[in-house]
Amino acid sequence: MIAAGERTYSTVLRELAAADPHIVVLTAENRAAIRDLPERLGERFVDVGICEQTMVGMAAGLALRGRVPVVHALATFLTLRAFEFIRDDVGIAGLPVKLVGGVPGFLSDANGPTHQAIEDIALMRAIPGMQVVCPADEAELLDGLPAVLASPAPTYIRFNATRSELAHTPFELGKAELLTEGDDLAVLAAGLLVPQAKAAADVLREEGIGVRLTNLRTIVPIDEPAILAAARACGRLAVVEDHLLAGGIYQVVCEVLVRHQLSVPVIPMGLDARWFRPALLPDVLEHEGFSATKLAERFRQACRQVAPAPWSVPARLAAAERAGINGRSPS
Repeated sequence: MIAAGERTYSTVLRELAAADPHIVVLTAENRAAIRDLPERLGERFVDVGICEQTMVGMAAGLALRGRVPVVHALATFLTLRAFEFIRDDVGIAGLPVKLVGGVPGFLSDANGPTHQAIEDIALMRAIPGMQVVCPADEAELLDGLPAVLASPAPTYIRFNATRSELAHTPFELGKAELLTEGDDLAVLAAGLLVPQAKAAADVLREEGIGVRLTNLRTIVPIDEPAILAAARACGRLAVVEDHLLAGGIYQVVCEVLVRHQLSVPVIPMGLDARWFRPALLPDVLEHEGFSATKLAERFRQACRQVAPAPWSVPARLAAAERAGINGRSPS
């Protein structure tokens, strides 16, 4: 058993592979997080070189022979270059291949548009039966890995091994996590930006502004009750993501609201039809408006400029308060 302080993605994957001989690990020359696994796994570790399409085809063949392949490549090349193979070989057959996309979203901080995986969620969620998992940090990545590997469904993981101070509830596929309570603004986020949103929510709490922050964790399956609960509690939503708005979490949230015929203002905080400016990660977050400081200001602005749905509890309380000030009874 690995001590808590020594747990990394590599050590947890190694432990799971030791317990299950069906698990095999593949990489397209993307070994940064799994450098020690070749000597540990022997023939159960395969590096195909920079051949993402070959790797996915090989993984599908291994899955057909009863294996659980865990494949690794840079997210942009895995989801774009090998998309047809993922769709046809893995998706159509519903094989339990686990696709681990490295440096997704803003984590590809110093790279230009060719290496920025900011449409990966849109691509992967378009494949019927494909699960999409977006860990908020290393702790959530490690906590969710056993459930992902045990699932019979194909799964895309946005690899995120950043450290944070968040204390998570136990991971469950398809279940969101409520991080902060509040009724002024509901914020829905997933992945790298969850800790930034939490820090922003903490700042606003000190100012008397209550932010209800939900970590969605898995985009497919999505936790529809959590989204609906957030909408009903606050009457207005903000969606924070390091992804294009087209096909991303913002669109998922809007689809859920429309499907349930729930009308509520939704403020998108993602990349609107553009790539981000390459820099070191803190500078990317600051420049693009996703640092804790910038998010706190964007949350304040949302509360000032976007009225909650008139049927919501916050809107009705505000109306009652105004009526009381004016000496009238609320209707």
